[in-house]
Amino acid sequence: MTIEDGPGQGPIAQVQEGMRVYDSAGADLGEVVDVKLGDPLAVTEEGQVSGEPHGLLGVVLDPEANEPHVPGELAQGLLREGYLKIHHGGLRRHTWYAPAGDVAGVDGDTVRLSVTKDRLLPAR
Repeated sequence: MTIEDGPGQGPIAQVQEGMRVYDSAGADLGEVVDVKLGDPLAVTEEGQVSGEPHGLLGVVLDPEANEPHVPGELAQGLLREGYLKIHHGGLRRHTWYAPAGDVAGVDGDTVRLSVTKDRLLPAR
């Protein structure tokens, strides 16, 4: 059974942490560890970072505060569009970001992407 899109958000509105993620070729990419709905009015990533603390201390106390961990312009795009953070914890650990537009659908506890993993943004 496919879950319907949320109002104005697309299928990403139905994604929750812990869901399994598969790319368009059927490869198991791991699980969703973070979901961020987009803010189309966001101009800079600074506009998305919430409150105190900032700097190195802020990263140590709240490592999620400076998400997503990709280069500047890519981060700004993800913040405007929204994204999933996907982590695969096997022997070869990987973390990727999938823009909201790459979420093809949600079926039960499974997220399907419209792209293959080589099109995703790796975390730095």
